[in-house]
Amino acid sequence: MTREITTLLFDLDGTLINTNELIITSFQATLKEFLPEKEFSREEILPFIGPPISETFGNLLPERAEEMITFYRAFTNEHHDELILEYDGVYEAIRALYEEDYKLAIVSTKIYDTVMRGLKVMGLDKFFQVVIGFDQVKTAKPDPEGINMALTLLNASQEEAIMIGDNYHDILAGKNAGVKTAGVAWSIKGEETLLTYEPDYMLHKMGDLLKIVHDEEK
Repeated sequence: MTREITTLLFDLDGTLINTNELIITSFQATLKEFLPEKEFSREEILPFIGPPISETFGNLLPERAEEMITFYRAFTNEHHDELILEYDGVYEAIRALYEEDYKLAIVSTKIYDTVMRGLKVMGLDKFFQVVIGFDQVKTAKPDPEGINMALTLLNASQEEAIMIGDNYHDILAGKNAGVKTAGVAWSIKGEETLLTYEPDYMLHKMGDLLKIVHDEEK
């Protein structure tokens, strides 16, 4: 029996780890500090989840974007461990995929050290052979650079890989890289929003991924 799918590439935030409250709280604190005259609701902050923070702050207040990035990262580092949460079934599914010798990688728009911190807090770091952070690429998702880098490091081809994520950046990056794509229905943006970008699969729990890869075996 041969595997059609050998390689699984994951976004981190909102896909493997529930960092939604951490991200929203970090944005709220940063925006209150630098744009106190404007109040941002949670709904107004949601579009900021996914893109690199440099892009978000560059659009909001370009002349102070670097200061905002520094403040945001300091706040995130201070509150990281207390505000991140597990998603049910993620650890078990990732462990099962690892034990079945699938190639596993992270492709994130978060910097490498913060990605590793989140993985270690959740006990997931031991399962991933490759981790690509925002500071390791020239262009973030939806550019395919990070995915292509991960495939090269894993000695994997486009045809045998799936990119899994909670944001349209993940789906578009996968399409741009020529790999299959899967959205996660627990995305804070909502399943319907992700479906408009036409991922190949939609996961309602991470365990669904096991069935998908097994069904692809021939």
